[in-house]
Amino acid sequence: MKLYEMRDRQSFGFSAENPSGSKGGGTRGGDCEKLRPCIDIQPGETVTLCETQGPGMITHMWFTGYIGHSFILRAYWDGLEEPSVEAPVSAFFGCAYDENFADRDGNYPVLNSAMVLVAPGRGYNCYWEMPFHKSCKITMENRGAQAQTLFYMISGWHGAIPENSGYFHAAYRQEHPVQKGRSYTVIDGIKGKGCFVGLSLAAGMNGHNTCWVEGEAKMYLDGDRYPTMNYTGTEDYFGGAYAFGNDVYQHRYQTFSGLYTGLYAILGDTSDTYNHQKRFLLYRWHVKDPVYFDSDFRMVLDNLGWTGPRYDDYTTVAYWYLESPAPTPVKLPEDGEMVMK
Repeated sequence: MKLYEMRDRQSFGFSAENPSGSKGGGTRGGDCEKLRPCIDIQPGETVTLCETQGPGMITHMWFTGYIGHSFILRAYWDGLEEPSVEAPVSAFFGCAYDENFADRDGNYPVLNSAMVLVAPGRGYNCYWEMPFHKSCKITMENRGAQAQTLFYMISGWHGAIPENSGYFHAAYRQEHPVQKGRSYTVIDGIKGKGCFVGLSLAAGMNGHNTCWVEGEAKMYLDGDRYPTMNYTGTEDYFGGAYAFGNDVYQHRYQTFSGLYTGLYAILGDTSDTYNHQKRFLLYRWHVKDPVYFDSDFRMVLDNLGWTGPRYDDYTTVAYWYLESPAPTPVKLPEDGEMVMK
């Protein structure tokens, strides 16, 4: 879209100050006066953050406050009773190790991509476009044991969308640890016509960590017995090479954060301190190279090192578009099973 082209669209924004998202529905406070900048969500409570009729498009979501794994983000399209997006808010934004606030250098981890931005201070931003034909509902559930505060802004527009617009989907998976000798399933059970557009990965090392990135990424399309998309290694799939620098010259993993891929954070002790888990946060957006399928899709990622199969902790969120809205094909673990310190 060219910004200077005039469109028949009406912008909306849902926030604590304008929970209805209605035109002129924001604060009645005066200049420099905050009346309701945030909300509290009680244990076991689900709050509807955005509910509006279509057609239209969600273009940006921003969250801060409590942004840990006990908050579950869900999105429902066109009146579907089950969510097409369901993930802990931290993992959805590529920050599944949400209890770690400093990277190996003592800084906030910063994910600086075109589709997701995790800014210093834990500001979560999402720029995935999410069209809807009839309706949109976005909720946040608190599965924790205590009340938590949420600041939020969900913005978009009402107006005509192309008839062939697909629906955004996202689903969470974890294996703590990955079963040694078996591929980790990023996503399975996707049915229908669509395109896969990326994933975020949190990897926690178990055992000796000379190298953990030998595992291949494999994508199976439309009934494939063998993968159609077969990458050569984990670091290669995420756009890097030679263990992101650990194999050559400096012999040290180096972070990077690009428009569409990155190893944006390394957490934990980087020495060989006994029994101290190292953690890596990565993302790969298939914006310029979407993976299209007609009937079904699944993806696996090997957990493999120089010495053979590993048993690391893997956590992912997969993102895709489908021709019709569908429930996520994965069931969330219990809240207590998601704790990753």
